[in-house]
Amino acid sequence: MKKFRYICLTVAAAAIVTLSSCSSTPTAENPSAPVTSPQGTEAVSENSHSGHGGKDKININSAILSELDKFEAKLGVPALSNKIQAGRPYGRPEDLVTKKVITQEQFDQIKDQVGVQEVVLTGEAKDVDYMSKLGLMKGHLLVAQELLDQNQPKQAEPHIGHPVEEIYVDVEEQLNERKVKEFKTTLVSLQDLVKSNSKDSKVKTNFASSVQAVDGAIAALPADQRSKPGFVLQVINELLDSANSEYGAAIADGKVTAPIEYQDSRGFVVYANDLYKGISSQVVQADPEAHKAIDSSFAELITVWPAAIPPAKAVKTPSDVTKLVKTIEENSQKVVDKSNTKV
Repeated sequence: MKKFRYICLTVAAAAIVTLSSCSSTPTAENPSAPVTSPQGTEAVSENSHSGHGGKDKININSAILSELDKFEAKLGVPALSNKIQAGRPYGRPEDLVTKKVITQEQFDQIKDQVGVQEVVLTGEAKDVDYMSKLGLMKGHLLVAQELLDQNQPKQAEPHIGHPVEEIYVDVEEQLNERKVKEFKTTLVSLQDLVKSNSKDSKVKTNFASSVQAVDGAIAALPADQRSKPGFVLQVINELLDSANSEYGAAIADGKVTAPIEYQDSRGFVVYANDLYKGISSQVVQADPEAHKAIDSSFAELITVWPAAIPPAKAVKTPSDVTKLVKTIEENSQKVVDKSNTKV
């Protein structure tokens, strides 16, 4: 993810959705109306994206940059995520071609993954989305802390900026709904201080305040939910999916060519691993074999990022990382399914 990528986000008008209203169903007169699921857990249109899992279409009008990085990694087009963002809004997926963001040949490779309509999340799906975005903030701050500890403020600064520049706007509405105290100012203050005087003694204090603010926002979710394996595993897989996309965008010809993306993915994996440690004992009880597969995959995955400063040669290929992430996802789903069955 690049610096200042979320400044130019297009803000979509809010849509009022009800089960009984005809406006909740896409029609020729209202093609972009979101669809609400009967269960109320997640409302997804046919042409939308419900998360980071890659199974649904990615909404090019509202997806965060780590999601758009999937297209960048697949097509090998430098800075494609930024180009897609700069071309917003899109009325239809084919606008990527008509607006000359990508060629027709490139579009044909990703067209089945591209969506433009809105997604309305409710229930647990909304909570997973909320904690996942805050988890991305945590990942950025974790790697920023590592870089500051290594006296690398220039490399740390983008990762301090990403939470406020790229993610806060996506989670702000939910923060307000959950009555979480505003902390954008805290993040901006830290970013400005690191830019102007990284050796200032206030950096450490401001950094701690920023981390506490994110932790406080996460704590807005009920404690029992944050410790439930089925819920946490969904968050972990969202984080790993973003990490996988970032790593794919960071590697070319066996080398780390985009250090920021490498560092982003490191932070996300480190935090995802920390989350798993918190529920691993419960997963062992629920499904020992699934735990064994998840735990061993995490152990191997962590080695891909030996340090915050990228190695000269990539430890593993993007496809290797994808396989490990997929293994964790598949075994996590077994635990989630068992959890749902018990409920």
